[in-house]
Amino acid sequence: MANSPTVEITYCRLCGWGLRAGWMAQELLTTFAEEIGSLTLTPDATGGVFQVRVDGEMIWSRKEQGRFPDIKELKQLVRDRIAPSRSLGHSDKG
Repeated sequence: MANSPTVEITYCRLCGWGLRAGWMAQELLTTFAEEIGSLTLTPDATGGVFQVRVDGEMIWSRKEQGRFPDIKELKQLVRDRIAPSRSLGHSDKG
């Protein structure tokens, strides 16, 4: 697929957020198997970092939002950038 979107999840390795980042990556790769070109997990050692980018654009920052994203809202944010017309089924409701 030409110009396939890239997703990057940067997480604090000092905080032990690798499992959370890995789980979210797996969820995104499963949901967007046809759309995502690559997904990168990037450990960070500056403390407290949890960010998600699509094609370099920040779509989530734990520091800015003050919390981790729910997987439902993360899928919606990614979908809105890479496949806006796609339905997420039950994840779109509520």
